[in-house]
Amino acid sequence: MHRRITIAILGVVIGTLVLTVVGGLLLVRRAALSTAENEITSEAQAIGRLMSAHPAFTHAADLDALRRVGAFDRLTLVGLAPSGSLQDIPSPLVARLMSVDALRAGETVAGNVGHVVFVAQPLDLSLAQRHALGDGLAVSDVRVLVVTRHVANPVNGVAYFVLVAGVVLLAGVVVAAFLARRISAPIVRAVDATREMAGGNLDATIPVRPGEYPELKELADAINTLGENLGRARGLEREFLLSVSHELRTPLTSIRGYADAIADGATDDVPGAITIINSEARRLERLVQDLLDLARLQARPFSLHTQPVDCAALARTVTEGFAPEADGIGVELVTVDPAGASLWADADPDRVGQVVANLIENALKFATTRVEVGAQHVAGWVAVWVSDDGPGISAADLPHIFERHYSSDRVPGRKLGVGLGLAIVAELASAMEGKVDAQSPLGDGRGARMVLWLRRRRSPDGGDDPDDSMPSVILTQALPLHPPV
Repeated sequence: MHRRITIAILGVVIGTLVLTVVGGLLLVRRAALSTAENEITSEAQAIGRLMSAHPAFTHAADLDALRRVGAFDRLTLVGLAPSGSLQDIPSPLVARLMSVDALRAGETVAGNVGHVVFVAQPLDLSLAQRHALGDGLAVSDVRVLVVTRHVANPVNGVAYFVLVAGVVLLAGVVVAAFLARRISAPIVRAVDATREMAGGNLDATIPVRPGEYPELKELADAINTLGENLGRARGLEREFLLSVSHELRTPLTSIRGYADAIADGATDDVPGAITIINSEARRLERLVQDLLDLARLQARPFSLHTQPVDCAALARTVTEGFAPEADGIGVELVTVDPAGASLWADADPDRVGQVVANLIENALKFATTRVEVGAQHVAGWVAVWVSDDGPGISAADLPHIFERHYSSDRVPGRKLGVGLGLAIVAELASAMEGKVDAQSPLGDGRGARMVLWLRRRRSPDGGDDPDDSMPSVILTQALPLHPPV
């Protein structure tokens, strides 16, 4: 890469130099020709006026003196016949370069042939003056003064351009080598680090050195962050697999132990053993179902049956189903919403019910005495929330509790469910174009609240929905609900 970048930069420098030199030579040549043409035009016109007034200056000796003084290559008289032909035109000029009509009208004609510029200046001579000239031209011919000058080829100064180009090229080599090294070195380090990551070394990082280009620094930071996230994901996946393995082994061990006891006649309480086996089997079934739900949600093959959903009524129904479980662990489970109002959103009612159930189940794990389920309108959203008065969630855990495979170090709670509910909640909320978030603590350093946000819609019967400002009963000293951004 270092060599390719150096060659590319040098290619640009050399191309620029070639274009500059060629363009400079062309401009110098054109400027030299234009300057010489202007000079000899004014000089030829002055000489023509002098010769028209004093024909004696047309003698050969006088013309030769004028040629030397004016630094002309040629200074001669040409005859313009009445037929329009030009006589005795000096080389390298040809008749087609001169405008006969312009010369007949007494106009000056100028131009160039290669590096030779010329001026043709008609003289205003009387017939008697033409007789007296003795220049060998017909008396009837109009005398035309033709002046030529050779302009030096700018290629003669190409050595100067080559010298300047050499200096610039040398500077370009130094700059190209420096830039190539400065650009390629961080990229090479990035490639080496990503190869190590691909080989399994997720601890590999790219050192960021002072003075590096901001874009390359951002690239290094992004790859370092990627490595950190991959390492954390690998650790979380490992913890997740260990947790799931433990969750699978525990009910299986219990089922197998009580089944063996029944088969061997080692227990007198067969109905009790069967009850335990049945309970553990249901727990195992829920674990497998949660794993299947996560796999399906990740692959997105499932379908949603979106329809108007009364979120408040649905939350009340789901909450009622958990009443026996809450009573069994001594936790008060209550529903609070704005005076029993209907809160409508476009969603899948089964999936919304699944989300609320998972949130309630999670809250029952950690609640000390009370779990509240509520729903209300907040700035164009319907918020369905579940709060508990448990130990709360640490600031380090809060941003990650809805991630797959994440295992929190929250204070141990009751063993209800299998710990996959919040990951499923996040996936389902996203599938319904909603969001989910968590807040903790709610007050006195305790408590947690999970909120499902769904887009609000008008009630199907066209009735008025409750105003967003309508109050709802929320856990004491709870944080206010803020709509998602």
